[in-house]
This record gives sequence, structure tokens and C-alpha cells, in this order.
Amino acid sequence: MSESLTTDTSPLRVWLWAARPKTLGAAVAPVLVGTGMAVEAGMWHPASAALALVGAVLIQVGVNYHNDYADYVQGADTEDRVGPLRVTQAGLVAPETMRRATIFVFGLAVVSGLYLIVRGGWPILVVGLASIGAAIWYTAGRYSLATLGLADLFVFVFFGPVAVGGTYYVQALSLPPDVIVAGAGPGLLSIAILLVNNVRDVAEDRVARKRTLVVRFGRRVGVVAYGLCVVGALMLPAVLALGPSGLPPRPWAALPLALLPLAIQPIRTMASTTDPERLNPLLGATGRILLLWAVLFSIGWNL
Repeated sequence: MSESLTTDTSPLRVWLWAARPKTLGAAVAPVLVGTGMAVEAGMWHPASAALALVGAVLIQVGVNYHNDYADYVQGADTEDRVGPLRVTQAGLVAPETMRRATIFVFGLAVVSGLYLIVRGGWPILVVGLASIGAAIWYTAGRYSLATLGLADLFVFVFFGPVAVGGTYYVQALSLPPDVIVAGAGPGLLSIAILLVNNVRDVAEDRVARKRTLVVRFGRRVGVVAYGLCVVGALMLPAVLALGPSGLPPRPWAALPLALLPLAIQPIRTMASTTDPERLNPLLGATGRILLLWAVLFSIGWNL
């Protein structure tokens, strides 16, 4: 447990723990990428970009609150948990209170998206409802995405091409193919964050019958997949920089390649340690790589 219960346990602090700030980069990064590409296209729309960011963060917080609640109710979170603090399991928030907080946060996400729906039309309505539905389905019941081993795919889709494409679309009201391709970068790194959790929690998930890909195919597969996701995301901008499918070359779009040295240690740690507690810092490390990827790619795309 990374946060000590002997420290400040004020309500604000507890809800901040439950929001899991280290994972929020997965919501912010695709909005940065979509907005950066809209700026380059001369289609930047500040109000839409801001509301897309607010909605993305609220959905991510809602996901985290729902996971905190659902994993406790379903028995996936126990006293033996070695991951970051889960406030429901720790007794800091009652399960029913966490359930209501989840509904409230998703409600705020819907409100923040109303203008975007008016501006972007039915495609944005579909994307918004699908995003919230996938967030709830992630850990809801015996046939949840996590239980079926489909969470990785949905994380890639909704935190990658859908989030980047949706952010660009609400500003430009169009969707060129290169935006979807660029979305694969944040998608792959979001999978990497999920894999840190799943490799760390493989023993607990197995007991709780949570059939993640790591539970199904073993820890080694999770370790290899983590490395492939991180390296693949860093290599992707180099492909876009070459100007595939008739697009003009953009050499500076390959700036995220500069993050390769930063990725070496997390990949080594994932491959070398079997101590679950030593994997906790990789959540923050992988989240930083994701945010830096988004910043560097957005800058490079506009140079």
C-alpha cells in the first residue's frame, strides 16, 4: 500500500486517493494529441478542447471510482492487496457512498459533454455513451471486460483512437486518417499502464477469478506485452514522420523517440522483478512517458 493510513485522511485526501491521479495521464494525453493536431490543421476550437479535457478526466475518475467499488464488492480487493490504496477496501468510504460518487461523476461527464454533442452531433453522443458504458462494463459483474480478458482491447480503443479522434472531431468536425493512426500511441501506452496493474495483481486476480490476459496466458506474456506497447508507441511517430499514404513528411513528429532512454528502466524493472510492490512505481513512470509522448508529439506535429 503506497499511501499510509496514518497520514492525513481528510475527505478531500481520501477522494483524491480514490481518483488515482497517477492514472489520469491516460485521459489527458489523447486530448493533448487531438488538440495539437487540430491546431496544426488550423481548426483549434478552445471551448471544445477544454470541454473534451474535462469530460475525459471525469470519465477516468468515474472509472477509478467504479473499480474501487466493484473490485471490493466482488472480492478482488482484499487485505493482502499490494497495489495503491483502495479506499473502499480500506474502510475509508462506504461501498454505497462510492457507488453514488461514481454515478455523480459520470453525471458531471455527461453535463460537460452536452455542448460537444450539440456541436458534433450524433457521433459524439455515441462515443460519449459508449465510453461511459465501457467504463462501467470494465469491472461490472461476472462478465465484465476484465473478467473476459477484453479490457486491454477496450483500453486501447477508448484511450487511443477514439479519444484522440473524438477530440479532433469536436474541433475540426472532420476526421482524417492520420489522426486515428496517431491515436494508437496513447492507446498502446494506456495498455502498458493497465499491464502494470495486471502483472502486479496476477495472484489476487487469479483467486478472484478475474481472467485478465496476464491470468490467462501468464506473467511472461504480460511482461513482453508491456515492453512491446511502450516501444511500439515510441516508434509509431517515426512512421507518421515519414508521411505515409501520400501525407507530407513531418520529421519533427518523431520527437517521442527521445523518450526511449526513459523507457529502458521501467521495461527492465518489469522484466526482472517478481516483487509486486516494486511494480507500483511503474504506474507513475509509465504515466509520465504517456504524457511526455503526447506533449512531444503535439509539439513536433506543429513544427
